[in-house]
Amino acid sequence: MTGMRSSVVMVHGWHMPGLEMALLGRRLRAAGYEVHGFRYASRRQTPEQAARALAAFLEDVPGDLVHLVAHSLGGVIVRHLFEVAPVQRPGRIVMLGSPLQGSRVAACLAQNRIGRWWLGAALDRGLLGGSPVLRGRDVGMIAGSKPFGPGPWVAPLPDPHDGTVAVDETRGPEVSRHLTMPVSHFGMLVNRLLVQETLHFLETGEFLP
Repeated sequence: MTGMRSSVVMVHGWHMPGLEMALLGRRLRAAGYEVHGFRYASRRQTPEQAARALAAFLEDVPGDLVHLVAHSLGGVIVRHLFEVAPVQRPGRIVMLGSPLQGSRVAACLAQNRIGRWWLGAALDRGLLGGSPVLRGRDVGMIAGSKPFGPGPWVAPLPDPHDGTVAVDETRGPEVSRHLTMPVSHFGMLVNRLLVQETLHFLETGEFLP
């Protein structure tokens, strides 16, 4: 992949504006990547609808290689991307704390009408599970094991977890490399070591030894 022009597209998580990934984006730019942030309305758009919008967004992203770095629900949307628009340029995928198996916290909230309203369209083949398995790409997952967050107040989360998503919720058949780090669900976005791991995976398809 040396000498090829590479871009990274960042996909944010549920109920987030994308600004929380700004520091991560700056660090990826400092490593030589052209970085683009994709935004979507997580409560109004289903993951499939967001994936179709992501497919259209990717058409205007330059580069021979287009990598994807997705936080939380963003990883579920990337799963849908390769179902609705499977023909994409080469590139690797790093998911950060994405609940590929569904979210226990979301499932608990969805048991009542207010919770379902608050979570919105993200529940549809998304936070409750049922998203399509991604095929044909190198996928690395970084999960957090620092239990700092509101999750345990909402639902019983098995250890280890990142305060929002349990490590076992981040596993999926497409994940070729899985790494657990002592970071929380949102703290992972500002962790320097996580950036190093992400960059190493984008370059090699492996996490650091």
